[in-house]
Amino acid sequence: MYNFVLNGQQVDVGHDINLLEYLRDYARLTSVKNGCAEGACGACMVLLDGKATRACVLTTAKISGKTVLTVEGLSKQEKDIYSWAFATAGAVQCGFCIPGMVISAKALLEKNPDPTCDEVKRALHGNICRCTGYVKIEQAVLKAAKALREGFTPSGNSTYKVGDRMPRVDAKAKTLGTAEYVDDMIVDGMLYAAILRAPSARAFIKKIDTAAAQALPGVEAVITAKDIPGRRNQGHIIPDWPAFIAEGEETRYIGDALAAVAATSKKIAKEAIKLIQVDYEELTPLLVPRQALADDAPQLHPKGNLLARTVLKRGNVEEAIDKAKYVVTQRYTTPATEHAFLEPESALAVPNIDGTLTVYTASQNVYDDHHGIVSLLGVEENEVRIISKMVGGGFGGKEDLSVQHHAALLAWHTNKPVKNTLNRQESINVHPKRHAMEMEFTTACDENGIITAMKAELIADTGAYASLGGPVLQRACTHAAGPYQIPNVDIVGLGVYTNNPPGGAFRGFGVTQSCFPMENNINMLAEKVGISQWEIRWRNAIEPGKVLPNGQIADQGTALKETLLAVKEAFESSPYAGLACAMKNAGIGVGLPDIGRVKLKIENGTVVILTGAACIGQGLVTVMTQILCETTGLESSQIMAVEPDTYLTPDSGTTTASRQTVFTGEATRQAALKLQEALATASLSELEGCEFYGEYSGVTDPMGCDKPNPVSHVAYGYASQVVILDDAGRLVKVVAAHDVGKAINPLGVEGQIEGGVVMGLGYALTENLPLKAGIPQVKFGTLGLLRASSIPDIESIIVEKNQAELAYGAKGVGEITSVPTAPAVAGAYLRLDGKVRPELPLAHTPYSRK
Repeated sequence: MYNFVLNGQQVDVGHDINLLEYLRDYARLTSVKNGCAEGACGACMVLLDGKATRACVLTTAKISGKTVLTVEGLSKQEKDIYSWAFATAGAVQCGFCIPGMVISAKALLEKNPDPTCDEVKRALHGNICRCTGYVKIEQAVLKAAKALREGFTPSGNSTYKVGDRMPRVDAKAKTLGTAEYVDDMIVDGMLYAAILRAPSARAFIKKIDTAAAQALPGVEAVITAKDIPGRRNQGHIIPDWPAFIAEGEETRYIGDALAAVAATSKKIAKEAIKLIQVDYEELTPLLVPRQALADDAPQLHPKGNLLARTVLKRGNVEEAIDKAKYVVTQRYTTPATEHAFLEPESALAVPNIDGTLTVYTASQNVYDDHHGIVSLLGVEENEVRIISKMVGGGFGGKEDLSVQHHAALLAWHTNKPVKNTLNRQESINVHPKRHAMEMEFTTACDENGIITAMKAELIADTGAYASLGGPVLQRACTHAAGPYQIPNVDIVGLGVYTNNPPGGAFRGFGVTQSCFPMENNINMLAEKVGISQWEIRWRNAIEPGKVLPNGQIADQGTALKETLLAVKEAFESSPYAGLACAMKNAGIGVGLPDIGRVKLKIENGTVVILTGAACIGQGLVTVMTQILCETTGLESSQIMAVEPDTYLTPDSGTTTASRQTVFTGEATRQAALKLQEALATASLSELEGCEFYGEYSGVTDPMGCDKPNPVSHVAYGYASQVVILDDAGRLVKVVAAHDVGKAINPLGVEGQIEGGVVMGLGYALTENLPLKAGIPQVKFGTLGLLRASSIPDIESIIVEKNQAELAYGAKGVGEITSVPTAPAVAGAYLRLDGKVRPELPLAHTPYSRK
């Protein structure tokens, strides 16, 4: 028997188990999150005798006789102060890491009530946040410290219009750990899933023997490919990804599923997986795209190893290069990288009495999940309902089916609820990554630094399956020439299948990769011309009415030059400052259907927002609330939103392509205009039961159309970022100026910029996903994720120029924030030591791990 005090109460535990498991599964304390279970992320932080400690590295035996405190055990005053501080500072995005941050903050403030910012950074060193960039979390801790020292009188506002710094509507629940993520859910009779994965990246599966696993007491079902009633192959655009690899087939990567188990406990499910016997033949994997393109390469898919080819040509590139004064040609490589969202993938499938199935997910689009699961089960659309719980970060990594379909299949076969949650290593092995790319860029200019031509070849490793590899390649190519006036471009991109983990959507969507070579080449041209990195960009920057490299005419809201002016002083203030610019589309564009949808329903005197659009930490519900307040004059307290639900909320497309603020925001405005008209003659209570529908469809031109100036996207955001180093090569400051059109919520926009910059710094300096035989050679703690103590000062500058009615002039900002950071870092090192660094992460810096 082990005894300890938990949140002021004596508890007795009869056996020695992991403390994190006890707190979540037995004590049902949901503030303690399972982010990695390896002592790296800090999401499970608790106070152990007053010291911030990770619960996942403890057992009930180790803490016998000690005192444990979680967020649930804080006093009411502490809960009020921390939730107020984190909300008003804008410190909460996806929210998954925040209770752990609160615990680390409390441990600090108990000993040091008036800490410095550096002391706060050190106190948070054990906690990783992937969303916020830490800046606002540090500010929240300092706010909480002041309130605890001096007393606390919360000041609030009930009417937030467009442009106000409105705290997130879900910030309090996320801070206190009461917001519900899928893995927080436990229902009666629930079974636990475990998945048997491929024995190697490429193997021929001869036989799968499940008899021993099925005989294990506690096992309710073991299923394989033959147990799928509907369409086995899934995929966003190309259905090339099997839910299970069947006997007589080859595995294509280490994450392929061979079988799934549902059992009465996690332990039994894991034991059952080990009992499944697989007879297979090891095959040599294809690991390099150029290798996969060889004539004699084995074909990984029926149509071959070339997934996609993108071509963008304008003008006469060869002639322009021949006539140019200066020409730079350089080869570049960028690695695959891991999303590292703090919440591992989880889904809970619950059969209903009427024979339908409800699946709780944490993905980026409930309708994509719905489409996949309906086709997999071979049932009618109304037989499956998808409901989204809180999403603990995504960044593109939660667009594909990962756990949802296996949970649904097991629940369908057992007629019992089944939860399927990946452990962190499984998550790293299974879900798609940022595409690794090899690129060769040639850039030419005249004697004044005016860029006359650029030519590029991009080869993207799309890994085992298509996922969103085709569109990612398109965006990489359509943005490769950058936000400049370049009349001659010749860009060819190839997306190639290999036996590596799939490449999919990741913040920046291909532009993160292609921006790096272009901006580096521009820096080398500037040196040849004898002008600064700032000056060459200023001379070539796109302006309203001018033509982008893809042929689209820049609209009147284009503000790249304004962002350059905003960072000019910062750039010129240091000899070791690097600069990079970027552009990024808002919306899917290129002629594809792209629709935002919102329904407003009046219930109990409240306006209820219904939309299928996912909030994955970017603050969409808060933005919709502000748009609704702006349009109708209602107070935010009169507005609420329901979670995305395929039975209740209209399909507003996936949370990707920096589209939701523009598309779902405009749909909200359209619905709100109808409500405003109704409120002119009736009170809110008199409108009880009424519904108001809004929709916005972005009309664009397809790739390859014959228009001289096609409209590829409804809007573009622009950015200029400056990275400043000290003379030892360490980060001092980042100044990031972003053209966001109109900042619906400046607090949220700043958080997106700060978080994106930190992600970009990691991409530039420390993050990597080394593979051996197609298998990731990392765990969460060795991914190279930056911690609070490593982050420089970040100054975000919001540039607002767009006067368009569309979503009150807002542009998407979620993706572009990470795009120019890595080349800006490279530009700073170029000025420091004169070395061109063509590979990421950058070599020979104080941050290099090799």
